[in-house]
Amino acid sequence: MSAPALPRTRIKICGLTREADVDAAVEAGADAVGFVLYPKSPRAVTAQRAAELASRLPPFITPVLLFVNEDATKVIASLTQVKGSIAQFHGEETPQQCEEAAGGGRFRYMRAARIPLGDAGAGFDLVKYASDYSHAQAILLDAHVEGYGGGGKAFDWSLLPPAVDAHLVLSGGLTPANVGDGIRIVRTRCKTLSVDVSSGVEIDGPGNKGLKDAGKIRQFVAAVRAADASFSS
Repeated sequence: MSAPALPRTRIKICGLTREADVDAAVEAGADAVGFVLYPKSPRAVTAQRAAELASRLPPFITPVLLFVNEDATKVIASLTQVKGSIAQFHGEETPQQCEEAAGGGRFRYMRAARIPLGDAGAGFDLVKYASDYSHAQAILLDAHVEGYGGGGKAFDWSLLPPAVDAHLVLSGGLTPANVGDGIRIVRTRCKTLSVDVSSGVEIDGPGNKGLKDAGKIRQFVAAVRAADASFSS
């Protein structure tokens, strides 16, 4: 008897700032799009701008709002303004602070785990972290670099625990060239796996943070689909 098919890998394109990039993500087949509501980020947008961009989304594509140590009232106001959105907490928010900022269960949220680079990644207790944030819809795995966000860096995926009782979102340094390897290494270690890309699908060159390349987005989605197909072949 063959093993049951694994659920397909869901895809989030993050750090969107332009209408054309939202449309490109939708056309390529993304499941979610991310808007950064952290003022210090070069990809930052206001809640009003996020709402304008999210209004272009068709049904069943989820807008995700990224916050870093933001006041709970502002988080709730932003989630209310961007219809159908969920939160992504990327700072030092405790489980209690996440719950408060999510309106005590009114909104769904993801919690980012910042995994150290290199061999130090083995010392991060992801099983405990997922248990501590058990109310989160998913745990997003990003590289721990200076500031907030992965900085285009990938941590060592092979150092993750073999079994994590959570839905995971793999992020940090993903590109069309390496996302397939990430899926093959991490997919069997968790309930379900999603992937999240930002810098890996941006236009080349300095000053282009937040400006996506539609061709790279299509290549990224195609690479995810190919990795999924490899599990069923």
